[in-house]
Amino acid sequence: MAAVVMTALMPLMAAAQIGEYRNDLSVGVGGGYVLSSVNFTPRVPQGLHGGPTGGVAIRYVCEKYYSMICSVMAEVNYSSYGWKEDILDSHDEKVVNAFTDLPEEYSHTINYVQMPIFAHLAWGKEEKGFNFFFQAGPQFGYFLGESYSANFDINKPNLNDRSSLIREQYNKEVERKFDYGIAAGLGLEYSVPRLGHFLLEGRYYYGLGNIYNSTKRDYFGTSNHNAITIKMTYLFDLKRTK
Repeated sequence: MAAVVMTALMPLMAAAQIGEYRNDLSVGVGGGYVLSSVNFTPRVPQGLHGGPTGGVAIRYVCEKYYSMICSVMAEVNYSSYGWKEDILDSHDEKVVNAFTDLPEEYSHTINYVQMPIFAHLAWGKEEKGFNFFFQAGPQFGYFLGESYSANFDINKPNLNDRSSLIREQYNKEVERKFDYGIAAGLGLEYSVPRLGHFLLEGRYYYGLGNIYNSTKRDYFGTSNHNAITIKMTYLFDLKRTK
C-alpha cells in the first residue's frame, strides 16, 4: 500500500522541484450517488446496487507546473455499497415468486466510512472559471453495518427455476471489516472569487480486499467491491497565496 501512495503522489513530488509555488488550502462538503456491485467467485449474477454517499473534503494546492495545477485532496465519507441480484432462469427471464407472482428480488447494502486520498491534477483556470481535473489514489473504508431486502424466504430460496444455484451469500455477514482499494476520477471544477469552488466528478473504485474470508476452506474465492460514483463537492478557501 505504501507503494500505491508513493505512485499516486509522484507527479506532485516531481512538480514540487521546478513548479510555481502555491500554498492554498480549501475545505468543504460533498455528496452524490454510488452504483456498486461485488465481484464474487464463484459468480453471482447481479446488477448495480444504488446508494448515497456524502461527507467532508479538504484540498491543499502545492504547485503549478506549467499549466498543470498540483494538489493533494482527501475526503471522509459515509457510503452505501452492496449488490443487487439478477435472479434469472435458464432462458434469462426473471424468476417469479410462486406466492406473490412477482419477480424475485434480493439486494444487500453494506455501509462504510471511507477515506480516499488523491493526487489531484487540474488544467485550466485557478481563480475564476473552469478547469478539468483528474485524480487518483488509495481509498480506505471501515465497515459500519449491513442490511438486506428480499421478497422471498432467503433460508428456503426456490432453486428449481434458477440458472444460478449459489445461495451462500444470503446468510453470510461481512467478515472483513476493513476495505481498501484504488479510486480514480475525472471531473470539472468551476471557481468563483470569494465564493468558492464547485466540482462535478465521475469516479471509479476497485476494491483490493474481500468482504468475506477467502481461504481454501471458504466458499468465495473473491468478494471485492466495484463502484461508480457521481459526486458534487463544494470547497471554500481558507488560505490562498495567488
